Amino acid sequence: MKSVRLVFKIVLILIFAGVNLLHAQDTTRVSQALKSAAKLKRAVDKNDNKGVADTYVGMANDYFNQGNYAKSEEYLIKAKNIYQNLNDKKNLESVTRKLAQSQEKQNKIAPAISNYSMAAQMGYSEKSKAVNSNDVARLSSPTPEIKAEAIQNNINISRKENETADLAAGYSQLAEVNIQQKDVSKAEENLNNAYKISKKEAPQQALAINQKLADLYVDNKKFDKAIEAKKKVLKEDFVKENSQEKVNQIQELADIYIKKNDPAEAVSLLKNAYGIALNKGHTLEAQKSVKKLDSLYAISGNTNASVQLYRDFLGKLPDLVSKDRSLVDNKILEDTEQRISQLEKEKELKDELIRKKNVFNYGLIGALVLLTGLIVIIFRTLKKVQIKNKKIALQSLRREMNPHFIFNSLNSVNHFIATNNELEANQYLTRFSKLMRGVMENSTEDFIPFQQELDLLQNYLGLEKTRFADKFNYEVEVDESLNMHNLQVPGMLVQPFLENAIWHGLRYRTDKGLLKLSFEKEGSHLKILIEDNGIGIEESKKQKTHHQKTREGRGMKNTLERIQLLNDLYKKNITCSVKDKENSKGVLVTIKINLF
Repeated sequence: MKSVRLVFKIVLILIFAGVNLLHAQDTTRVSQALKSAAKLKRAVDKNDNKGVADTYVGMANDYFNQGNYAKSEEYLIKAKNIYQNLNDKKNLESVTRKLAQSQEKQNKIAPAISNYSMAAQMGYSEKSKAVNSNDVARLSSPTPEIKAEAIQNNINISRKENETADLAAGYSQLAEVNIQQKDVSKAEENLNNAYKISKKEAPQQALAINQKLADLYVDNKKFDKAIEAKKKVLKEDFVKENSQEKVNQIQELADIYIKKNDPAEAVSLLKNAYGIALNKGHTLEAQKSVKKLDSLYAISGNTNASVQLYRDFLGKLPDLVSKDRSLVDNKILEDTEQRISQLEKEKELKDELIRKKNVFNYGLIGALVLLTGLIVIIFRTLKKVQIKNKKIALQSLRREMNPHFIFNSLNSVNHFIATNNELEANQYLTRFSKLMRGVMENSTEDFIPFQQELDLLQNYLGLEKTRFADKFNYEVEVDESLNMHNLQVPGMLVQPFLENAIWHGLRYRTDKGLLKLSFEKEGSHLKILIEDNGIGIEESKKQKTHHQKTREGRGMKNTLERIQLLNDLYKKNITCSVKDKENSKGVLVTIKINLF
């Protein structure tokens, strides 16, 4: 049973190898990103620097509310620079304070103190002076008493101005000081106050405060109170109406029961969270519940329940992925961020162009000549940038990967989308991106672990099998005596031969063929056999166009030159033989690599 359970785990890991790099996104975040990109484009088109800065602030606030404080800091710095150039003191003061808050959230205390201090010195109003000065004192004071006094001053100001978010933050900060002073009851009181204030207008802030309160109870072994706090937040409308957040809160409640040493209740909660995640299409949350349940089953020795859980999850995974918007939303966000980056570059170019034009406009003689020279410089600069970008793009792909493979892969995705086969398109894209990432990650290494090479080749064969499902099947055999992790082999050396077998042999069969790839130990050598029952070398040559002959010739020449260089540098004594099979149609490729 353990081996069966291990197989399910390996399958699960492979499925989520690409997905785990993504974060679940909601529709609101996508909508905010698209609106921000549209606002930024309008501001750039109108050369409205203040509009650009205001858009950056809006984007920074969105990232701040989502907990992405590093990204928030990035856009606040851009906005701050523009407000400084515009001498917009009011907005400069507010953005400097927000920048300090983002840095504080990242535990960048020194720059946070510096920015709070600058905001206080700008002094747009007496209230803002006092608030920022209190925050400087709070972060820089050596004693809890002085910190508490500074926080209390800000609480009084926030209450007077009816600023609920700042008021809740003040109570939360005061609770942290209480915890330092070992005053648990006072910390509990302040966190409860903060939660009551924030839950109506700032749900995300309320959730963070609730988590801090639950952690306080757990740290002090008050598990029942921690459970009560979590159950309380689960009854809130902003949790009940958000299935993804509801699942997260149930999982956190289960963690508390685990710490309380009540695994039975934790299992019940995690099953509930798993069911909600499946029903609502939250792939990563469902995976997280499965992992937690598996851990609990492992502790209790309930292997059968664990295996059944993995079977259930894998069986429902295709339908789950088809309902999950996170992959699509993440792609939209990625494209939007790239568009925003492009707009920023366009703005920089426009600003530079305007600055230089203004200089030329003040010239008395030679204005036309200077303007013409500027246009030439800009044109050449843009040309160089385009050429450089193309070189970077070409360098990011392995030279062994044939360009028509990438082109046809994208065509396959286009076909899947055109036929409304979203699941197949997503799965194909995931495998394709995994292959490309693996190739690029290993592009600087002459040798990679055998296991990595095997994974890349199997991924490649899987992609080609998806594209030519009716043309061939494939088999991969590995000698058990080979050390899968310590053995080092040349990366993607075998791939061009596999590609030749598929594209120039098996593809032209009228019925389904077979491609065999085997790795075996032969004395002191690794022997690699690639065998197909395609149309053979001679028949393939007859069907090739002049362009195909030229391209294949260059590809094989590069592969053989690479083998020669590896032999010269590392003395691996690599040999390669390509020939038609003697008693049947097809080609046999034999590669031998010295293991020592």
